[in-house]
Amino acid sequence: MIYRNLGRTGLKVSVFSYGGWLTVGGTQKGDIVKDLMKTAYDAGVNFFDNAEIYSNGESENEMGRVIEEMGWDRDQLVISTKVFFGTGKADPNQKGLSRKHIIEGVRASLKRLRLDYVDVVFCHRHDASTPMEEIVRGMNQLIATNKTYYWGTSEWSAQQIQEAWACSKELGLIGPVADQCQYNMLHRDRPEVEYAPLFKEYGLGMTIWSPLASGMLTGKYNDGVPKDSRYATNPDFFKNAVKELESPEGKAKIEKVKSLTKIAEKIGANTSQLALAWAAYNKNVSTVILGATKVEQLSDNLKALEFVDKITPELYEEIEKILDNKPAQPATYGR
Repeated sequence: MIYRNLGRTGLKVSVFSYGGWLTVGGTQKGDIVKDLMKTAYDAGVNFFDNAEIYSNGESENEMGRVIEEMGWDRDQLVISTKVFFGTGKADPNQKGLSRKHIIEGVRASLKRLRLDYVDVVFCHRHDASTPMEEIVRGMNQLIATNKTYYWGTSEWSAQQIQEAWACSKELGLIGPVADQCQYNMLHRDRPEVEYAPLFKEYGLGMTIWSPLASGMLTGKYNDGVPKDSRYATNPDFFKNAVKELESPEGKAKIEKVKSLTKIAEKIGANTSQLALAWAAYNKNVSTVILGATKVEQLSDNLKALEFVDKITPELYEEIEKILDNKPAQPATYGR
């Protein structure tokens, strides 16, 4: 396994990690969760990601149970969760980023995870109804009371992150160290353009989600929607994605995936492994979060580690020609 610093912190996270979004506690419960987490752990994964909203808290319950049952050394694990959406309850104070919900929401997450602390807490979205000072103070209260060591954001704009840092500096407090954003071959602008100044100014880290574009970059949707696929098992969530497959834009993406398969074969990889290695190739990515539902699928994904160093500048340019979506002002690449 390759380990990278989470942004400018001294915290080391595995370049591939495992997360509970849409799977753990929902479609996947019981022994399969243990099998998946053990597969990841045995491969050197130390970072496990969750959120209060994932399966309305059941994802944290499942991950917490496995961590307890496996008896893993807590010092070796990096556990994160996210606060904002709550667990599906209607009360207005059971969601958002008020200091009340930050403290009470994380307290509830820790109970479900069966842990005394998590290593990182992310603000799952920005909360325009709460003053930034309250958010910053709330996150720092978590740190001061040993409920977490670091805090970050998820899908915040660069302007919002800059505001959080300005507020933190003014108050002499700790700012957000990373953002958890979507990043893959088909979704690039925010990580490569919008956040580019933040990497230099604040050493922002990125824990990226959907590196396979919800499965599109695996090639599994080249000929429709398989019955056991994520699109099929989460039809409400992915109804727009399913519609896109039949659109001109969707068909164009499928053609790109087919061309990427030929590139992958050049280095002995499959399409999924190429897409994951491509994401990890970006030096600003701290960790690539995997969300596999099957042990074989997860093991296959983790083999992408073997191909990160095989993405040469020349191969990268070949990929760029196929993708044809390079942002106008990309971040500087290099290794």
